[in-house]
Amino acid sequence: MDVSGGRGQPRPGNDESAEHTGPEAQAPGGTGDGPTTPSAPTPADGTDARPEGHTPGPGAPPPERGTPQDTGAAPDDAPAPGQDRHRTPAHTEPVADRPARPSQAPAGRPDHPDHPFAHSGSGKGQPPQRPEERKRGGLLMGRPFGVPVYVAPSWFLVAILITWVFGGQIDRVLPELGAVSYLVSLFFAVAFYASVLVHELAHTLAALRFKLPVRRIQLQFFGGVSEIEKEAETPGREFVLAFVGPLLSLVLAGLFYLGLLAVDPGSVPGVLLAGLMVSNLIVAAFNLLPGLPLDGGRMLRAVVWAITGKPMTGTVVAAWVGRALAVCVLIGLPLLTQSGALGSDAVDNVGMDTVLDALLAAILAAIIWTGAGNSLRMARLREHLPELRARTLTRRAVPVESDTPLSEGLRRANAAGARALVVVDADGVPVSLVREAAIVGVPEHRRPWVPVGTLAQDITEGMRVSAELAGEELLDALRATPATEYLVVEETGEIYGVLSAADVERAFVKAMARPS
Repeated sequence: MDVSGGRGQPRPGNDESAEHTGPEAQAPGGTGDGPTTPSAPTPADGTDARPEGHTPGPGAPPPERGTPQDTGAAPDDAPAPGQDRHRTPAHTEPVADRPARPSQAPAGRPDHPDHPFAHSGSGKGQPPQRPEERKRGGLLMGRPFGVPVYVAPSWFLVAILITWVFGGQIDRVLPELGAVSYLVSLFFAVAFYASVLVHELAHTLAALRFKLPVRRIQLQFFGGVSEIEKEAETPGREFVLAFVGPLLSLVLAGLFYLGLLAVDPGSVPGVLLAGLMVSNLIVAAFNLLPGLPLDGGRMLRAVVWAITGKPMTGTVVAAWVGRALAVCVLIGLPLLTQSGALGSDAVDNVGMDTVLDALLAAILAAIIWTGAGNSLRMARLREHLPELRARTLTRRAVPVESDTPLSEGLRRANAAGARALVVVDADGVPVSLVREAAIVGVPEHRRPWVPVGTLAQDITEGMRVSAELAGEELLDALRATPATEYLVVEETGEIYGVLSAADVERAFVKAMARPS
């Protein structure tokens, strides 16, 4: 799913965009079909790097920060940005990276002369992060093919439920087992999720074959999720990537059927093999339904993408078909169960089984509906990710020496229309960045006595980013070295300015809010 934003660039008389009303607003980057860029970069002699007429915004209280609502289909973990998340039996859509904690504060006032900086919060501004970078997602079981496999806590609830339900069925078929039937049922639950893992490994191997990085596999309440960090480059690869999962489930069902032919159907191995055969057939059939976030929806998306040449069109079609499927599951599954069409006796009255069927249908419908909606949002984000451009989001910066008083540094920044300070050595080489959160914490009356060097953070290699970075490459660079500010340089090594992680977060949120 591709999510997107709009066009924007710095304009004379504003800090960063026509929408800018103070330090909390910033301009997103230009669109991928021809971004606009600021004028000449800042040379090392201290002249400014951004367009003439670029005026500073004032200081403002640190913004109140909140976590955006993430409505991914996985009940144990929200989906993350730049990823394809395959769920078994209900696969979620490709997910793009999201900011961890975007600013929610209103724009500050642009009329205060002493604060040329937009504040990123209490020193906690971070580049957009995936939720998995903050939460591992359960118990680590291993790393097949180098991909970590986690078992979410909800899996244990499902294992208990399967043990209870299937154990009762085994007890009716093989009453001589007694309490051992529940031990056999527990073995079935583990074997079933092992087949789910095989399903997810099929997606993972296909992704690795196409050189798409896989973050992890997670086994959880309604199956499994394989989190693929990038989207397939062609509709053909998208189709293969989605189809291999159900195909492996069908292959497993066939293998269990062949095993069933070699044993007594009334024995414990026969019951287990029959159960695993049927469950894998159900997983394959359910995932082949043509609507996102299921594998069949990914396949439908690939077909529409191939016909129209537009991945966004494929996502929209498959997502709305997925929503229609959610409604059908919510209404149709209880009706089919009650009518006896699924192999059980017809039920005329409303009992506990009917209530459980309705509850199961509601949970499945909710997962499909939210997954389809998440597909649309992530498609919009992917469509607009190229608008996040380091060159457009970078703040003007002035170089100062380490012993320069803070008040003098701010005066120079105001005079140059800049919003950042870069500490340089005697040769003009940048060595550290003055943290804007630290500036906010210094009372105005103390600023003449505080050297800027005491408020600066040393520049590590990862804190130097190219002015040419944009989209996912920019987000990957920021995630690799979490910081509140980054030094942006030209290919020649000249200082272009300072990029604030808070500005990237806000641009990210604006991109999410814009229509396709």
